[in-house]
Amino acid sequence: MSMIDRVVSIFDVLEQADGLTLAQVVRRTGLPRSSAHRILEQLVEVRFLRRDDNDYRLGMRIMELGSVMYHQDRVRAAAVRHLHRLHAWTGLAAQLAVLDEGKVVYLVQVGGRSGIPSRSLVNGRPQAHRTVVGKALMAHSPAACREAELAPHRFRAELADIRERGVACGHEETMPGVGCVAAPVIGAGDTAALAAVSVSGPLDHMSFPKLAAMVRRTAASVRRGAAESGGGDGDGDGPAAS
Repeated sequence: MSMIDRVVSIFDVLEQADGLTLAQVVRRTGLPRSSAHRILEQLVEVRFLRRDDNDYRLGMRIMELGSVMYHQDRVRAAAVRHLHRLHAWTGLAAQLAVLDEGKVVYLVQVGGRSGIPSRSLVNGRPQAHRTVVGKALMAHSPAACREAELAPHRFRAELADIRERGVACGHEETMPGVGCVAAPVIGAGDTAALAAVSVSGPLDHMSFPKLAAMVRRTAASVRRGAAESGGGDGDGDGPAAS
């Protein structure tokens, strides 16, 4: 049995009980006592489990991850049709991305064959501080902002400007000849970004002021769609840019 199999077996038995002792975990999983104890304690240390006296239970980090995935799934489901609309309005590639340990993960891309090579986006995990969409996410991520306090003043000022304007714009940050505009999908409390909407394409096809308004509008529509049960958008539909 691999280490992953052992960890999964522990999660499986704990999922079905309101706390188990080491002896109960050993009996239900069939793992050697020493191995089970070592794995349990390591999982407690990283908050995937918690220990109450002699009982082990699923920890807060599991719940936090579940909450993140739940919100990201809702955002992704709400975003797809809005991204198709944004692509239709602009003729540019439209994307939805999230922040993961300082890197950008693209969840959805619509279009891009004549604008942006999708392979370089969806299949990659670029460093957030090197991309426009990453900066839009970092500017609205409390943890990333704390890390950015150690960054050069110029970068901190750039993030502050993005927070104020609600949109990030850039030229050739991902690849030569390509521009990008990105806006965060803000979560509850108007503080943290659940994701970011962006458009990318050849610089000579991009009108940044107009695109900024359209991308912000789309991000707001995605937010509303994710918040509403049944996926309604209530956005009035339309590419109004001002």
